[in-house]
Amino acid sequence: MRRYSSRQSLQTLTEINVTPLLDLAFVLLIIFMITTPLIENSIDLVVPTSSTAKVSVNPSDVFTISIDKNDVMKLNNEVLTAADLESRLATLHAENPSTAVVVRPDRDLAVQKFVSVMDILQRTGITKVGVMTHPEQSAPTTP
Repeated sequence: MRRYSSRQSLQTLTEINVTPLLDLAFVLLIIFMITTPLIENSIDLVVPTSSTAKVSVNPSDVFTISIDKNDVMKLNNEVLTAADLESRLATLHAENPSTAVVVRPDRDLAVQKFVSVMDILQRTGITKVGVMTHPEQSAPTTP
């Protein structure tokens, strides 16, 4: 005796079950989150050496460019215009290619003025550049 079922033998799936796919995605995400820091910390870097590299910068080779909120530029407390600053920095760099410059902008200075000083430094070829900042003071706590 042959039994017949009420369902058809060929039936198309109209819905895809995404639960196994999401499970797989989360497992892979967790694996990558765990292994990525381990890979980064296990890389041995060999820093290239140079016979002309100096260990530290000579303090006499460091010049300070101060810019106040009124756009007055000073090179080691000597007031200069932008053109004078560029020519002076070019002269300093020609005399000593390892010249380092620290830019000390005012807190309320427009960013464009700071960028223009950085452009001057790039045009003169000075690559040792730092920006002087002060640490933020936390707000006083009231008891």
